[in-house]
Parts: sequence; C-alpha cells; structure tokens
Amino acid sequence: MPMKYSKKELDKICIELRKDIVTMLNKAGSGHAGGSLGSVEILVSLYWNVIKHNPKNPEWEERDYFILSKGHVCPAWYAVLARRGYFSREELWTLRKFGSILQGHPHHLKTPGVEASTGSLGQGLSISNGIAMAMRFQNKPNRVYCLLGDGEVQEGAVWEAGMTAAHYKLDNICATIDRNMLQIDGITEEVMGLENLEEKWRAFNWHVINVDGHNVEELTKAYDEAMTVKGKPTMVIAKTVKGKGVSFIENQVDWHGKAPNDEEYKKAMAELEEAERRLG
Repeated sequence: MPMKYSKKELDKICIELRKDIVTMLNKAGSGHAGGSLGSVEILVSLYWNVIKHNPKNPEWEERDYFILSKGHVCPAWYAVLARRGYFSREELWTLRKFGSILQGHPHHLKTPGVEASTGSLGQGLSISNGIAMAMRFQNKPNRVYCLLGDGEVQEGAVWEAGMTAAHYKLDNICATIDRNMLQIDGITEEVMGLENLEEKWRAFNWHVINVDGHNVEELTKAYDEAMTVKGKPTMVIAKTVKGKGVSFIENQVDWHGKAPNDEEYKKAMAELEEAERRLG
C-alpha cells in the first residue's frame, strides 16, 4: 500500500518528536534518552502509516493494538501519542512528576492509548500473544504490534513467547526488534550474544524482515508485507542507532538511562533545529 504520508513529511515529524523527547527529559531530570531517540522512526511509521487507531476513542473496537515491551523508551511513545491527539502536548512536560498521566514506564490506567503497563522486560510479546489469540477467538481482524529492545531479547520469556506465537500460527502479530546493539551494561554481543538473530527467529518459524530502522519507507513497506503473511507471525529486525539525531548521544551506552542537563539540552536542540533547516 502507498504511504499515507510522504517520507519528507514523516522525517520532519521525527525531528519534531526528537525535540519533544529531549525537552521532556530535560524538564524531568531523568529518563531514557538513547533508546527513545533511536526508536522514533519505528513509532512514526506505525502511528502515521500503518496502525488503525482513533485518538478520540482509544477503546475503539476496530483498533489495532500496540504494546511497548521496552517500556523505558516511553518518552518517544508519549511524544507520538500527544502529536496524534491522545492528550495535550503540554502534558509532555509533566513526565515523571507526581500526579502526571505520563509515568516513567507506560501505565495502562493513567495514559490514553496505552494498552498494557510495561517495563518489566521480556513480557510484551506474551501480552501481544494473548491479545492476538483473543482477536482470533472473536473472529476479529485487529492486528497486534509489539516493540522489543535487543537486550530484552536475551530473556528466555521472549523466546517462549516466540515459540508460542509460531505454534498457534498468530499471523495477526507483527513484532519489531529495535536492534541498536547496545543495552544498559554495554554492547549486546559482549553481554550476551544474539547473532545470528535473523536465523534464530526463522528457526522459530517466524517470517523475518530486515530493515533500516531510520527509514520510514522501508519500515512501512515491511509492515505492509507483514499483513500479507499467512500462517506465521512476522518479526521486523530494525537496525537503529541508539540516540539517533543527537551526535553526542548516538551510540553512547552511558546515555541509556540519562537525561540531558541544561547545557546538553541546548546543544541537542541546536543540532535538531539545524537538521530541520536542512530538511527544508
């Protein structure tokens, strides 16, 4: 299917969202910068071009479901939800504050558009399986999308969920791995090697698609392809750069769970504004 929004439109939105993310984290004084900045194009491709959703009615029965298994990158998701109209953009500046609807990890009972409280890593794909099976039992066409971190995929619960989805032929599930090669303790391949990740998921009887995780056209095409796959779930392995868009955060493991101070915030915003100018 053709993209609903052009690549240039979505690239511009991605920069605007990155500006929102660094602002949120700076105001909060805490949070996860690296993974949030790195997952923007994945979320934008889904929420602008792929997922059926209704911000005015988050419980719309015909909606597709999105589960953020790597819940710590919720600043990126909150920025997307605000931009799509689930709540006011002004709410973003209350991130991690007492009484805010935007907690440090997604909270199903507080935040419009959040289907499940996540952040205990390794759980999101199992939650997705449950929703997908429920949709099947009810003969509903709704699809389920799940975003996992690559460090998270070291957990056995993920592989159990992967085996389950394939066993039950849950072709209404499309998961994505944010493959930035870094986790809280360092490089994934040094902490607990994952490669060859593509072959492992194929061995678990998943349809696998490799993409550039910062190319909205490639991502949209991959999600469109997933809709045509029958009899098995789909895994999109999205190669990304942790901290994408801010030079001093990119590929820096120390920025896994760190917020920019005022000086770093000004520098990050200057870089993003320059990127916006270059895009035109």
